[in-house]
Amino acid sequence: MQNCKPTSTSVAVGMKMSNQGDHEPVDESTYRSLVGCLLYLTATRPDIMFAVSLLSRFMHCCNEKHFQAAKRVFRYIKGTLSHEMLFNKAESLKFVGYTDNDWAGSSDDMKSTSGYAFTLGSTTFCWSSRKQSMVVQSTAEAEYVAAANAVNQAIWLRKILADLNLHQREAT
Repeated sequence: MQNCKPTSTSVAVGMKMSNQGDHEPVDESTYRSLVGCLLYLTATRPDIMFAVSLLSRFMHCCNEKHFQAAKRVFRYIKGTLSHEMLFNKAESLKFVGYTDNDWAGSSDDMKSTSGYAFTLGSTTFCWSSRKQSMVVQSTAEAEYVAAANAVNQAIWLRKILADLNLHQREAT
């Protein structure tokens, strides 16, 4: 992948992966190795978290479409090598959270994937992307489940910040 053509997104727009279909199977150990390398990178690259979370669902039933999607993430990384997480001194340590989901993003079981990210000052320090545990009936319900997960995490993080004498007076 050293000389690959970079891409601007880690996942093709509107792409849905499934373990169903008539795609050519690929070597599982090679696929697992690729996804394992990407999982390692998520510690410093939250921008690939959704794509890697999606790819890791197919460790035991991978096919050529999944392999091509994994290579696309590497092409995205190639094009964004200059992206980095900076830990700058901030004027104030305001605690901010973001959340989103993809309604019924999994075509195998119709479950949604939700994620959140939290910043303190100017730095992202906590993030997650995972499949929701239930099938929801609407986009509003999917948003509610994603928001509830983010709120639970925010409450826990606020308690930790309070233990560190970083009390947050305003709402997250």
